[in-house]
Parts: sequence; C-alpha cells; structure tokens
Amino acid sequence: MVLHLQKEAMVKPYEKMTLAQLKEAEDEFDEEDMRAIEIYREKRLQEWKALKKKQKFGELREISGNQYVNEVTNAEKDLWVIIHLYRSSIPMCLLVNQHLSLLARKFPETKFVKAIVNSCIQHYHDNCLPTIFAYKNGQIEGKFIGIIECGGINLKLEELEWKLAEVGAIQTDLEENPKKGIADMMVSSIRNTSIYNDSDSSNSDNDTK
Repeated sequence: MVLHLQKEAMVKPYEKMTLAQLKEAEDEFDEEDMRAIEIYREKRLQEWKALKKKQKFGELREISGNQYVNEVTNAEKDLWVIIHLYRSSIPMCLLVNQHLSLLARKFPETKFVKAIVNSCIQHYHDNCLPTIFAYKNGQIEGKFIGIIECGGINLKLEELEWKLAEVGAIQTDLEENPKKGIADMMVSSIRNTSIYNDSDSSNSDNDTK
C-alpha cells in the first residue's frame, strides 16, 4: 500500500502542463508517461480544432450582391449571420461599420458581413439605410431598417451589441440595456418638470384667490 501511494505521488502532473511545456519535458518521461502524454496531446489538439472551428470569423468582411445567397441565405446550419447593407456616402453607415468591425472581433463565432446596397438591391431608398439583417438558417430573425431603428446618429457600440443580443445573434456579457439609464433619466426629468409645473399652477390658483 505504501509503495502504491509512493508511486502515485511520483506521477508527473502532465495534465496541468501546456503543449510547449510537455515538449520540453519529453526526455524526462518514461514509457508509461509518454502514453499518457500522447492521449493528453490528442485531447488538446481536438479542443484546439473545435475552438478554431467555432471562432472561424472574427472580422467584418465585404461581400458583393452575387455572394449574398451563398454567404448569408445559404450559410451553414445554425450559424448566425449579420449583414449590413450600406452606402459609404451616409455617415451613419460608416459608424455602423466601425461598430460591427469591433463586434466581429468580440464575437468570432458569428459571421459579420457588409455589402454596398446597390449590389444587392437596386433603387433602395437612402431613408432605409443603414439596414442590418440578422439571419439564421436562411431566415431573417432580426432586422433594423433606417437610422432610428439602428439606434440613432449617436449610436454607441454597446447599444448595437445589445440590439443584436436581443434577437439572439450574439451572447453579450452586458447585464442591461445601455439606453435604459438614459431613458430612466428622461422619465425622471419629465416627472420632475410635471411636478414643478403642477406646483406653480397650484400656487397661482392660491394667489388668485
């Protein structure tokens, strides 16, 4: 029993070593250790491949209209695809592209693409730009058409992230709508103004009496 415990105590902690550390320590391991290491290496390799498969995007790519079907509508099963139809002459479109580029890096498991609107839809009205579609399995699961629906000319990165998370296209770590605080402040301001006006009106009535 003692010898068994001693042998267990001498087992090298290969489970906690990185692949680089394992390679450096190869000469020190005996035959039994080497078999365990090979199993461990194979496991790590499979994990790495799975991670690379999951995180295979990571950038906002430009596509043309004739790529729309293959890249968006016929994208692989259960993959979320965010496409931004834009015109470079519209400042709001440029802002959305900046935000989507950052979100593409943050959420590499989601495909982010952009396309000049004329290459996809002829005679699309500028009032409908920016246009953002969130696709999954060939269906539009979320859409934001025009400046107001996209969040306004002062759109913040976190606000766009929240919008895309609400339709399920990304898994955000934001805990609440970034605009909630602004909305609460506006409601509070309106309420206080109303109370102030009611008070003034009451005082005026008393003065009249």
